[in-house]
Amino acid sequence: MEYRRADSELETRYETYRSILKGLTIMSDMFMRNVFKKRECTEYVLQVIMGRKDLKVVDQVLQQDYKNLQGRSAILDCVVRDADGKQFDVEMQQDTEGASPKRARYHSGLMDMNTLNAGQDFDQLPETYVIFITRGDVLGYGLPIYHVSRKIEEVGAEFKDEAYILYVNASCQDDTELGRLMRDFHCKDAGDIHSEVLARRVRELKETQEGVDFMCREMDKIYSAGEEKGRVQGIVEGLAEGEMKKARETALTLAERGMSVPEIADIVKISVKLVQKWLDEHAGSAG
Repeated sequence: MEYRRADSELETRYETYRSILKGLTIMSDMFMRNVFKKRECTEYVLQVIMGRKDLKVVDQVLQQDYKNLQGRSAILDCVVRDADGKQFDVEMQQDTEGASPKRARYHSGLMDMNTLNAGQDFDQLPETYVIFITRGDVLGYGLPIYHVSRKIEEVGAEFKDEAYILYVNASCQDDTELGRLMRDFHCKDAGDIHSEVLARRVRELKETQEGVDFMCREMDKIYSAGEEKGRVQGIVEGLAEGEMKKARETALTLAERGMSVPEIADIVKISVKLVQKWLDEHAGSAG
C-alpha cells in the first residue's frame, strides 16, 4: 500500500513537472543551466554578448561553489574559459539585489582567488568577465548592454587590471543580434527561437522523451532537497510568477462552462491528468 501511494505521489509530481517544463524559458536559472550543458549553446551566447564570432569555449563548469579565505561561498552559474585563456562568469539574475554592483565585484574576486596556483605570479591572472544577464534594466540607463571597467580618474585612462563586468538588459529585445538573443531567452517554444543552436537544445529538453524525463529528474532533485516541499508548482526558479495558478483558475472556469477535460488541457497547455487532478481537488473542497 505504501509503495503504491509513493508511486502515485511521484507520478503526480512528474505530471506537474511536465506541465511546468512547457512554461520554462532560458531566463529560468535552472533551465538555463541545462541548456548550457551543451557547450555550443554557451559559446553562441558569449559570441553574441562579446561581439566575437571567433570566441571558442574550451572548458566550462556549471554551478561551481567558490569560497573565499573566510569560507564565504557563492555558487557561480557558469564559469567558462575560452581558447585565448580569458575567463567568464555568466549569471542569470531575476532580481535587482542578485545583480548588485558589489555582488559583481565579489564574483570577480572569487574567480581571481580560485585561479592562480601556489607559486604563480599575479601577472598570470587571466582577463576576466563577470556577465549578469538581468530580467530588467538594473543600472537604469535604458541601454541593452553595459561594459564596466576601472579607470584612472585623473587622466581618464584605463586601469589595465583586465577585470571587467558586463550587464545585459534582457528586457531590451530590439532587432539586433543581441536583442534577438534576449528575445530567444524569453521564448517558451523552440519553434519561436531565432538561434538554431539554442532552438535545437530547447527542443531536445522539451520535446524529446529523453529530454523531458531528464528535466523531470532535475526538478525532482530540487523537490527532494526540500525546496518548497508540498508546493511543487513553486520549486522551479524563473517560472513566471503565478503562471500555474492562472492556468488552474482558467481550467476551473472553463470546466464550469461545460468544457471537457481534453479541451481544457489543450487550451491551457497543461496535461489532461493535471487538469483532472485540479478539477477533482476543486470538487472535493467544494463538497
